[in-house]
Amino acid sequence: MSRQNHLRHEDLPYRPCVGVMLLNNEGCVFVGRRIDQTVEGWQMPQGGIDDGESPREAGFREMKEEIGTDKADFLGEMDEWLAYDLPQHLLGIALHGRYRGQRQKWIALRFTGTDADINVATPEPEFGQWKWLAIESLPRLIVPFKRDTYAKVITAFQNFAGPVA
Repeated sequence: MSRQNHLRHEDLPYRPCVGVMLLNNEGCVFVGRRIDQTVEGWQMPQGGIDDGESPREAGFREMKEEIGTDKADFLGEMDEWLAYDLPQHLLGIALHGRYRGQRQKWIALRFTGTDADINVATPEPEFGQWKWLAIESLPRLIVPFKRDTYAKVITAFQNFAGPVA
């Protein structure tokens, strides 16, 4: 029997994480297609919060690490932390096998660069391709275990999704 079959969600902590909804001037959201999944998985940039780092600082750092740019202005931050659990078959495998899922603080940013500033071929790439997507299209591209989280993020930040005048 494999290691993940012995693990229970309650035996593992949540990973503290930041999620970034990056919006362009047309009000569309950045999503990248993950390169480390066997099923097609698109997501917004996200990653761990380092000790002593604020969610906002972590968000800009993660964006630079994952998409090659941090050209953005801060729009807002969700008041609440959102958590999701990994599916049982990913316990002990995903998130370096150390976490049951992620506890996330989400921030919204307005992209201030051009598409040419985005480069997902970073030193430690996570995305194989990327695109701008209408906010209402996000849930259908996201892996099922993150859909509830994304629905809450969309509700919290939908007022930022209109075109910038």
